[in-house]
Amino acid sequence: MAAAAMNTEQARFNMIEQQIRPWNVLDPEVLKLLSVVKREDFVPADKRDLAFADLEIPLGAVPGQTMLAPKIEARMLQELGLKATDTVLEIGSGSGYMAALLAAKAEFVYTVEIDPALVELARQNLAKAGVANVSVDIGDAAQGWSLYAPYDAIVVSASTPVLPDALRRQLKIGGRLVATVGELPVMRGLLLKQDDLLRRNLIQTLMCQFSLLFAPFEEQFGIQFKAYFAQEWQELL
Repeated sequence: MAAAAMNTEQARFNMIEQQIRPWNVLDPEVLKLLSVVKREDFVPADKRDLAFADLEIPLGAVPGQTMLAPKIEARMLQELGLKATDTVLEIGSGSGYMAALLAAKAEFVYTVEIDPALVELARQNLAKAGVANVSVDIGDAAQGWSLYAPYDAIVVSASTPVLPDALRRQLKIGGRLVATVGELPVMRGLLLKQDDLLRRNLIQTLMCQFSLLFAPFEEQFGIQFKAYFAQEWQELL
């Protein structure tokens, strides 16, 4: 038993040091959370050996539903810059792991899942983990979840071909949104911020630095991002 626990902690340490830090996740609070919130408790029992692997983990018998790779979850969490007073919307509950991470930094998290089996899975996992400041709702939140809007932060855990304007409108001024946008083979991780500029709502591009292509990001994706959103910027202005 002690040896198994030691192996688990070593695997967790390796995940953080070999996968997550190299992806520019350096926030001490985020790194600490990855040790405190036990990822293996949110992984299906038959996939537990893969809990710390650098891959997306299938969620049971639900076709196409997976847990994001650890470095993607960690980078999203870091870029949001959550505060203890924040209200967060997560679109796509999955196993509940991302909601647990968000809840550890925010005041309250609303997570919405369209698949009833995953709703139940997320609720069970969060309850077992003792996470009380998360509400798991069932529904289609592709266009956001206006019931509790506006939010300080929105996380789109499932990828989306385009970013719906409805999501942007559900952000508070100063709110942040992270999402994976596009379709294979070109998918990008985006971070947007809602600002008040001359009394108009403007989605301000902060960065596009985490790519699912695992290619160098920085200026390359910044240029692509600006081109991708050029028309939308003109419409907003």
